[in-house]
Amino acid sequence: MESQTHHNPLSANIENPPEIPNSFPTTILQKVKNNLVFKSKWAELNGAMGDLGTYIPIVLALTLAKDLNLGTTLIFTGVYNIVTGAIYGVPMPVQPMKSIAAVAISNPNFGIPEAMAAGILTAGILFVLGVTGLMQMVYRFIPLSVVRGIQLAQGLSFAMTAVKYIRNVQNFSKSKSSGERHWLGLDGLLLALVCAIFIIIVNVAGDEDEDTHRNYELGDEERVGRKRRLMKIIASLPSAFIIFLLGVVLAFIRRPKVVNGFKFGPSSIEIVKISKHSWKEGFIKGTIPQLPLSILNSVIAVCKLSTDLFPRKDISATSVSVTVGLMNLVGCWFGAMPCCHGAGGLAGQYKFGGRSGGCVALLGAAKLVLGLVLGSSLVKVLSQFPVGVLGVLLLFAGIELAMCCRDMNSKDESFVMLLCTAVSLVGSSAALGFVCGMVAHLLLILRKLDKGKSFSTVWMHRNP
Repeated sequence: MESQTHHNPLSANIENPPEIPNSFPTTILQKVKNNLVFKSKWAELNGAMGDLGTYIPIVLALTLAKDLNLGTTLIFTGVYNIVTGAIYGVPMPVQPMKSIAAVAISNPNFGIPEAMAAGILTAGILFVLGVTGLMQMVYRFIPLSVVRGIQLAQGLSFAMTAVKYIRNVQNFSKSKSSGERHWLGLDGLLLALVCAIFIIIVNVAGDEDEDTHRNYELGDEERVGRKRRLMKIIASLPSAFIIFLLGVVLAFIRRPKVVNGFKFGPSSIEIVKISKHSWKEGFIKGTIPQLPLSILNSVIAVCKLSTDLFPRKDISATSVSVTVGLMNLVGCWFGAMPCCHGAGGLAGQYKFGGRSGGCVALLGAAKLVLGLVLGSSLVKVLSQFPVGVLGVLLLFAGIELAMCCRDMNSKDESFVMLLCTAVSLVGSSAALGFVCGMVAHLLLILRKLDKGKSFSTVWMHRNP
């Protein structure tokens, strides 16, 4: 009996099963769970509002000008938000492809089929660059000063657009301003200024106050304690969410009958028919100008900013390029707006408190619900949303992105960055600014070679 018991491996395994390492599905599920955990419920909710200053105006303009299927776009972008939040664990934004949107709004012959074709072709190229590893190679090759130039240009572009939203009345269907905004009213300058002051006060309250330490040294502990508690309460206010909620309320006040236009249920989802002419026009007028912007801002700048804000997260150019590609290779066939990631959206969501993938997943869930419940009828509310309020949210997102460029300490780095920024802004072309920045960086390297430094050493200095 003793021998049988000793030599029965089956019995031994049943009674004392060996330790099995975590299975692949379990590991993936645990990672997703960790990526979606809220760091702070109110902060993540507040951060989710940080990208709406970009998202709403472009979606609204395309819906009004080109009859974009808003319901389908909300459903797909909601799913994109949830998936990217689960994959990356940071507030990775889902933004419209701005160059394609600009062409669609301004060109009467560039409709939804052409826009979808442009999105599919851009996505296909990004997907190929990602899976082949070429995008990661490009990411390592581009100097940090050039990346900062692209970020600064995008941040300043957002800020200037935001000021235009605040100061002037906007006609999104024609992508034009129509006169100066009045001071008073439910979408007046005074409202926008009050919202901006509120955000500044809340954000300043979250910073460490030097006077607090000075008072503490003087022994006024009770006064310091009261001040700290007050600052903590103010800093905990979800400023962006409160302002967005105010905008929604004002939208209903401005046009109470908007409720009568609601049609419950999702919009019909149909495959977009794209002709040969649409493929050609989409590539020439949409993909060609969009591709440099997607590579530089939606992949390279996003990866660098993610590294700056979340050093412990490993977000590669390969994965970002692939996710942008997959999003549009699916959604664009059904009429969902071409989307990408964007450094401005990431900066905006971080500015207002977004710290995890749960931030964008929450936003995605809200989009998904609205798309399924109200569909395209939601455009009636968005058309009444105070544009000045959106401008305030966009302004702080742009400033946050621009402030990431303050680490350019040397004169050479600052020169390359500012040259890249100036050309990008004046020429309205990130590609042209990139080329000028790369040429300037190369010339500065050639100048330094006389000092005995190798080309590779100088080139890779402070690269992302």
